[in-house]
Amino acid sequence: MMIRVRSRDGLERVTVDNSHITVSGFKTLIENQLRVPVPNQTLSTNQNLLLAKTLDDRNRFTDMSNPQSPISSIGISHGSIIYLAYEGERSVAGPAIHQAGSFGKKMTMDDLIAKQMRITRQENPHCDSVSFDRDAANAFQHYVNETLAFAVKRGGFMYGSVLDDGKVEVNFIYEPPQQGTEEHLILLRDPDEENLVEAIALGLGMRRVGFIFTQTIGQNKKDYTMSNSEILQAAELHGQSGLKEWVTAVVKLEVNEDGGADVHFEAFQMSDMCVRLFKEGWFETDCGEGFDPKLSRMKKDVMVGVKDTKEVDNDFFLVVVKIMDHQGPLSSAFPIENRNTPVTMKALKNHLDRAKSLPFVKRISDFHLLLLLARFLDINSDVPALAECVQSQTTVPEGYQLLIESMASAS
Repeated sequence: MMIRVRSRDGLERVTVDNSHITVSGFKTLIENQLRVPVPNQTLSTNQNLLLAKTLDDRNRFTDMSNPQSPISSIGISHGSIIYLAYEGERSVAGPAIHQAGSFGKKMTMDDLIAKQMRITRQENPHCDSVSFDRDAANAFQHYVNETLAFAVKRGGFMYGSVLDDGKVEVNFIYEPPQQGTEEHLILLRDPDEENLVEAIALGLGMRRVGFIFTQTIGQNKKDYTMSNSEILQAAELHGQSGLKEWVTAVVKLEVNEDGGADVHFEAFQMSDMCVRLFKEGWFETDCGEGFDPKLSRMKKDVMVGVKDTKEVDNDFFLVVVKIMDHQGPLSSAFPIENRNTPVTMKALKNHLDRAKSLPFVKRISDFHLLLLLARFLDINSDVPALAECVQSQTTVPEGYQLLIESMASAS
């Protein structure tokens, strides 16, 4: 954030990266950025400080005298004005003058906008935490670990709920048609299939809440949390969602202390600034081989700290989200869509036979099974009705039960 500091020399700006900074830390920033030594400084939110003539007069302004107080506790935030009195003299840097003809350099509107586009870290996510249904998370990681061996990327859309306290719950993961390589994930999205997914989610009282993807073993050797192409894809999907609590999850292998490998989940939100920059077209979208993958390239200069640059560390765009787990209302035992092996009615028969002892509604309480059924049912009436039975765990109407059993036995 930016704090304005008014002294006898006029109004200046101090850049603050941490909104929880103490008075002591802020004084150090003033020393570094404005060249006023800490021992010489007296700070106050009261403008009368600048009228004080003696040291005793200045010492009467005590609202910022405790070095350990966070500046936020004094009501100081982005754009606030603080008054600075100091002993001694200093040299104040004047404006840099660039000659260009007789009137100096002209700045275009783009130049002015770039000067104001300041990239800072976002401290807090819009969601308190994300909790994964254990079966859904396990079904996803088991496939990428055991079948794909983390050699190619895999992704999916997370569905669940946003609770009143800002916590996001993920209860199933839909895996769209896709093509993964070691570095890139191309989603071959099918609008008809996604309409079925949305109809099922609606009946279950759920919605799309995020995007999950894997990083490959080859990527593990690279020094980044997310690559520039992953940032672009995540920012685009976050922006399209219109959901401020939208979560992006990353699954990867990490070497443990014994030299073995553990599957590791991380969760983030793309920062508000990241989503805004993407929507406004600031990102360079051609991430060629020559670019450092841990840096995002901008089409125009932006301000990072105190310098103009076209390259921004990807970590600036990530806001960490706490991860938890829970046992949700659905199972994830049914074969999952759009994987190497097509899902057939034979799988439906096997699944129903295995769960014979359970009530019928329990036997079909699996999103991936409902998606198979939805391809043969009416999207406007049958799909929501069946999903609502699953949500409320009420008896499935006999007509639906007979229809589903006949579909299974036809295999």
